Amino acid sequence: MTATSPTTTTPVRVLVCDDHVVFRRGLALVLEPEGDLEVVGEAADTAAAVAAVAELAPHVVLMDLRMPGGGGLEATRAIRAAHPEVKVVVLTVSDDDDDLFEAVKAGAVGYLLKEVSIEEVGDAVRTVAAGHSLLSPAMTAKLLGSYADLANQASGLPHAGPIGDLTDRELEALRGIARGLSNRAIAAELGIAENTVKNHVRGVLEKLHVSSRTEAALYAVRQGLTEA
Repeated sequence: MTATSPTTTTPVRVLVCDDHVVFRRGLALVLEPEGDLEVVGEAADTAAAVAAVAELAPHVVLMDLRMPGGGGLEATRAIRAAHPEVKVVVLTVSDDDDDLFEAVKAGAVGYLLKEVSIEEVGDAVRTVAAGHSLLSPAMTAKLLGSYADLANQASGLPHAGPIGDLTDRELEALRGIARGLSNRAIAAELGIAENTVKNHVRGVLEKLHVSSRTEAALYAVRQGLTEA
């Protein structure tokens, strides 16, 4: 069974995979009341997760790393190989660099720590369902820190425009992007509307001549904008 893409009129189908039944059931219960999200099933081990994706056709899978039968990484690899349209978000207690990198290599499009709020989990599901990727702010810092030197050496952004072209608000938005914040989080921090943040982010990408938030974040690291 293959899931069709969610639309503005159909809810995002979510599969929750975690070996702790209380956490799994609790997460499902708090997500279910969201009108645009539908929890279609749960799984407690690797094999069950892979089978549930084939049977239930979720749009997004919330995946724990530590599960019986091979773990979340093995399940993610199998799911992405058989169902590349399905988005996997790792939801874990592990802030280990290796787990993050292995999850990305396995095909996960998101990596969240279990310390996030329920609202952030719901936002994460919507974000990846819309075709984007995301990381917890703490993990974004780790990822960017690991790749900053490589980015400098490779000069991956040779045509980036001057940072002086950015307005003050665009610069604040860029700092938020570099910290791994969503548009909603940046808006809350700056006290402005989310749509206004979207406009600022669009301006950042255009003025820096980059095509993604990740490239913009790497540019910010190279410019020292993440330093205290």
